[in-house]
Amino acid sequence: MRYILVGILLFSLTLFAVDGVPESERAKSQNSNEDLFLADSSNLRVSVQGLGVAPMYATSPGQAYALAKRAATVEAYRLIAERVKGVRVEGEDIIKNMVVKRTIARAYVSAMVQNATVVETTFKDGVCEVEMEVMLYHKQFKQ
Repeated sequence: MRYILVGILLFSLTLFAVDGVPESERAKSQNSNEDLFLADSSNLRVSVQGLGVAPMYATSPGQAYALAKRAATVEAYRLIAERVKGVRVEGEDIIKNMVVKRTIARAYVSAMVQNATVVETTFKDGVCEVEMEVMLYHKQFKQ
């Protein structure tokens, strides 16, 4: 039950981060292709916060901390990959006798994350939060 609640929380936080952008800013970025590329001298800092929960089966506080920290770090890497490369979403509906029996939605991320640094790590009440950032430079995208 605890894992389901944490999963729902993480999913809602991800949606809030996407929907938290004001409509005017979203319209500007959609209308201008210039916003999609870094200028010659500009840098872009991508900062995320990953959350990890200590499992119930941990045999010691040290193990609980290590496992929660690892989960939070992996979550932070995934969030960076989502922001930089995007998310591929596939959906499927199973219909029988004109009634939806099951809906399936899958999200995929595939990216190589390099030079990401952990800025801060906090552990409280069995939840570990890892703040991670990566700098993107214009020269990385030149071909």
